[in-house]
Amino acid sequence: MITFADVTKKIELLPALSNVTLEIQALYQDGYENVNIFKLVKLIESDATLTANVLKVLNSPKYGFAKKITSISQAVTLLGTKMIYAIVISNAINERLMANVSAYGVTNIQFNDMCHLQSALVMQWYSLIDIRDAQFLTSLALIMESGKLILAKEIAQSSYISTFRRGLAQTKDIAEYEYEMFETTSYYISGLLFEHWNLDETFIEVLKGLDFEFEEPNPKIQMYRDILDVIRKAINVKEILTKESIQNASDAVEKIGLSTDSFLKIANRVKRSYEESKGIV
Repeated sequence: MITFADVTKKIELLPALSNVTLEIQALYQDGYENVNIFKLVKLIESDATLTANVLKVLNSPKYGFAKKITSISQAVTLLGTKMIYAIVISNAINERLMANVSAYGVTNIQFNDMCHLQSALVMQWYSLIDIRDAQFLTSLALIMESGKLILAKEIAQSSYISTFRRGLAQTKDIAEYEYEMFETTSYYISGLLFEHWNLDETFIEVLKGLDFEFEEPNPKIQMYRDILDVIRKAINVKEILTKESIQNASDAVEKIGLSTDSFLKIANRVKRSYEESKGIV
């Protein structure tokens, strides 16, 4: 059986992020609002692969921008430093982990689509409620599933892959099933991963407490967790904006006192856009 200790040991052995990522990360040390935009753009543009990946992400139909984004400076102006940070970190994590997520019943392309849809949904929905919090949540939603890359790699290297897949197919609650198997959840592992790489402290606090209650969080942190819970109910490795998953997410929206009408409208719009991009009738 794969234990929590096994997983944490693997995280401790992970190499540092790329030099360009570390330089970009250093620009954020004094907060998102104090980032030197000129230096940020130049650093991203210094890496051709990173530049291409940032533009590819932002020009995906999932985000629904009316015009094509053609430059990094345009991307930063339109989306702000928080979203750019998340895309850079997402790119760096994928470079370092290079995991096969088939243990979760999806391909790497499907997993990537899922992460971007989670980010797009929270951006389009929560921007109607609070634009500043939406920017933070959009960036965190993009990378909150990173812990699954760690767990998937461990599962693939073990003799439990068939057992895990069968159990996952039968479970209603993915995080609960992960806890049964690993004594932790992929979101807590994401928090540990971000901690290992010295990423945003609020990212870490939100994710490590998403499935566990260590102490009473401040209202803002709890709100972030509630919103991410809505998003993962709507979009996850088992269901991507199905009728049932949208309803489950809508029930969670109602529970935290927000309008279900606006959420349902946005969720169904994101669903239509996704299905059209995939040729799903």
